[in-house]
Amino acid sequence: MRRIIKKLFMGMMLAGFLLGCTDDFTETNTDPKVLTTDGVTPADYPLFVKRALYTPNFMPFDAARGPFQLWQSLFSDVYANYFATTAPNFDSDQFILVGGWLNGAYRYFYSRSAPQIKYVEDTAEELGFELENAMMKVWRVYAYHRVTDYWGPIPYSNFGNLENTVSYDSQEAIYNDFFTTLAEATTVLQANAGTTSFLGANDVLFGGDASKWLTFANTLRLRLAMRVKYVAPGLAQSNAEAAIAGGVMMSNDDNALIQTDLNFTNSYTTITQWGEFRMSADMESILKGYEDPRVATYYAPAASPDAADDPVGVEFPYEGMRNGQTASAKATTPFNDLASNMAGPYTAGGDPGPTVIVMAASEAYFLRAEAALEGWAAGGTSEDLYNQGITQSHLQHGYDGTNLSGNDYVTSALIPAAVDGANPAVSSVPVAYNAAGTSEEQLEQIITQKWIALWPDSAEAYAERRRTGYPTLFNRLNSLNPDIAVDEIPRRMTYTATEYADNTDAVNEAVSSLLGGPDLGTTRLWWDAKN
Repeated sequence: MRRIIKKLFMGMMLAGFLLGCTDDFTETNTDPKVLTTDGVTPADYPLFVKRALYTPNFMPFDAARGPFQLWQSLFSDVYANYFATTAPNFDSDQFILVGGWLNGAYRYFYSRSAPQIKYVEDTAEELGFELENAMMKVWRVYAYHRVTDYWGPIPYSNFGNLENTVSYDSQEAIYNDFFTTLAEATTVLQANAGTTSFLGANDVLFGGDASKWLTFANTLRLRLAMRVKYVAPGLAQSNAEAAIAGGVMMSNDDNALIQTDLNFTNSYTTITQWGEFRMSADMESILKGYEDPRVATYYAPAASPDAADDPVGVEFPYEGMRNGQTASAKATTPFNDLASNMAGPYTAGGDPGPTVIVMAASEAYFLRAEAALEGWAAGGTSEDLYNQGITQSHLQHGYDGTNLSGNDYVTSALIPAAVDGANPAVSSVPVAYNAAGTSEEQLEQIITQKWIALWPDSAEAYAERRRTGYPTLFNRLNSLNPDIAVDEIPRRMTYTATEYADNTDAVNEAVSSLLGGPDLGTTRLWWDAKN
């Protein structure tokens, strides 16, 4: 961290990371190594914002694909059980928190994303760009919540201090600041509703639309409010109700999306070429049982499908594999042929790939459905909001609300199906809302459908799995981590070698005073307090 702060922040960061893409940054007469806000004009600033908006989702033109694999494919993708690894020596699927991989993911954030986000937020404040400063505050919260939800305490309020030591904040303090920041930002955004920022197309999320940023900010606030429900219910309720009253996403027109192009691609289009993962058995059990049409958007038919376990009257050539296969099993079994790859648009190497989904309206409905379960002011009943969440997800992907048999999806009594003769259904959770069920049974339905709709945002799905315990998924076949049994999952990522080498005192202080347990994958985060 010391080297990142002292050598990269505001120095080579600007030269190498902000001015590196000639398609996006014009040549200036100012030496980028000494570039300050005095040298940034309104004409320059949007270009900095553009790059800051790309990096947290691993979309720069340069070296984002490797860190994306290290961050998402090798950890949250397999801990959310969207995918299982087929590479024999990839042990994260058996709960080994591989330090070198985590180090690459962590360093990418603090060397690429965090400096750029800080720069555009601080620059907006110094140049008097009030609206743009509010937008970047929201983006800072979005970017950092994904990091703290992996590790817990992290460098946050002191990042960019240019000191040798960068102290950590507790996750509780970070979340409290998130809520304060979002409240401040939404006040500014509300005052500017209906206006358009001078950022224009360089705002790759909303084209400068202040009203869209307001809706996104409120929906993000709602997400984070529900995250802390089990540890701070009063804080959760007040922020959830404020977010809903302020206006959250209501339709797919409100979705936060980043369009791809040949300079800023969807990283899956690169890493799928490596043939290292396939569809999980959990996804097969649930999508097959529900006869869910979204399977065709998410996955491709397997090269060698097994029709013996298809639903009656339905062709379902999509096959999954259990998580936690041994190296020997992966070396001797052709899982890449037997199980499904991602759908075609994600595997077209050299193409930009699908739009990156930052947040969608379906999630807002599922969050509100859960809030309604608590008796909070959610603007509807839990059942109605749950049904609307499913409907919005289907519409988002171009489906009309019917299942693969042509029947209404939302009212279907279908449940997950057996994967094959050796693997029964992962659960018995129906699609149709169980109005007579307990709150916990209804919560399991909400989170199960939310899990489907969030795909492929596995970082969020993994966080929700830890927070709620849902959806009910298969145990690992094997675990190589003696601390984590096959019927458990890692509760957090461990701190990295870079931190212990470069930010020694701060990370040791975080472990001893802020983490609440040893630096292991079994130590729960602050908000992970349900059971």
